[in-house]
Amino acid sequence: MRVIVAGGGTGGHVIPALAIAKELRRYYGAEVIFVGTRRGIETRLVPAAGFHLHLIQIGQLNRVDLATRLRTLLDLPRAIAASAKLLRECRPDAMLGVGGYASGPAMLAAGMMGVPTVAFEPNVVPGFANRLVAPIVSTAAVQGLRYGRSCARRILQGSCEAD
Repeated sequence: MRVIVAGGGTGGHVIPALAIAKELRRYYGAEVIFVGTRRGIETRLVPAAGFHLHLIQIGQLNRVDLATRLRTLLDLPRAIAASAKLLRECRPDAMLGVGGYASGPAMLAAGMMGVPTVAFEPNVVPGFANRLVAPIVSTAAVQGLRYGRSCARRILQGSCEAD
């Protein structure tokens, strides 16, 4: 089994993603590849945990000035294309989006290419990236029912603990 985990930026995204990746590797022998950005904490934590990290260039859309939003919107097609290229090369069985900058473009590419997608949302109030991709994900693992209204299929779950 091959799974791509997309997202990051902060420990709130990366640490649960690493816990999930370790469990996928331990119980299913899964090959797990991460997609993140150069400026996120994933650049240190993911390789240190023994996983490959593929970097894409994407900025912020939420709570930033107009110039940053415009730059990000201009970067978005390139980030989706880079994610699609990785999907064609790796041919994953599934994509897990954990929120954060890299999650949006990667999940959009996966959705457009027919790769099964799971959005992991550890917060009761969903983050910006997960709210954007909610209508296209195959399944959402959520803390509360608020996020699940936008998703075709949802699973209520608890939070993962890191080793």
